[in-house]
Amino acid sequence: MLCDICRGLMCIHRMKIIHRDLKSANCLVNKHMTVKICDFGLSRVMTDTPIRDSSSAGTPEWMAPELIRSELFTEKCDIFSLGVIMWELCTLNRPWEGVPPERVVYAVANERSRLEIPEGPLCKLISGLLGRTAFTAKLRRDTLSIA
Repeated sequence: MLCDICRGLMCIHRMKIIHRDLKSANCLVNKHMTVKICDFGLSRVMTDTPIRDSSSAGTPEWMAPELIRSELFTEKCDIFSLGVIMWELCTLNRPWEGVPPERVVYAVANERSRLEIPEGPLCKLISGLLGRTAFTAKLRRDTLSIA
């Protein structure tokens, strides 16, 4: 499943498209167990420089911090969302379960709150995608080549 999502992201990023609302609900599974990314209503065409969009569009539980804070963003915000999907698959929980979306926005934007990374073999990869390790930052989430 994750490989299909990675391949889909690589494809849209090569076409210079940023999804901006990647989440598990926007990843459809067909009868052959192939995952397809859907709902491109919030997508943007990439430019040569990072983009700023002050609209609060997207689903906060899966949004990269730079999107929540209306900062400059690139296609790497989709990689952050991929990390949240991976977190979901590892924990079998919805991110920020029971927390209202407006509280998630406040916590991420003002308190720098983040999801707790689960223990296990994918811990380092999830941490990397979510920008939590010393060698990764929001501008270095270039890990789609794992697919």
